[in-house]
Amino acid sequence: MGTTMDKTRVDDMLIEMITPKVKEIEEKFGKGEGLSQDDINTLLLKSQYNHINHLDQKLDETVQMVVGLENRFDNFENNVNQRFETFEQSVNQRFETFEHKIEATIQKALNKNMMSLIVVIGAFMTLSKIIEKF
Repeated sequence: MGTTMDKTRVDDMLIEMITPKVKEIEEKFGKGEGLSQDDINTLLLKSQYNHINHLDQKLDETVQMVVGLENRFDNFENNVNQRFETFEQSVNQRFETFEHKIEATIQKALNKNMMSLIVVIGAFMTLSKIIEKF
């Protein structure tokens, strides 16, 4: 980004060209002498250059503000992404823990039912053997 401090060679040449004439015009005006159309045009040129210089400076400031806002938005976006990732990891960990607890509970229930089934089958077989002997 060029700033008003980084004038181009053309800018410098323009100022160098009109500065002596502007000083002459200021002295002439200071003495109360009338100004020619060329004098007025030279002053208008200097005024326009100053105006353009001012606009360039404001443009540089605006660009810097936009860059600053982009940086702030990028930081905000990164922060949101990090928080979302942390939240997602937390939710995933909780679901995994919940899954493990459910699996353990189901496994316990299956083991208990299997033991009950084995006991019932064992009792049934014992009872059938007793009935056979009678």
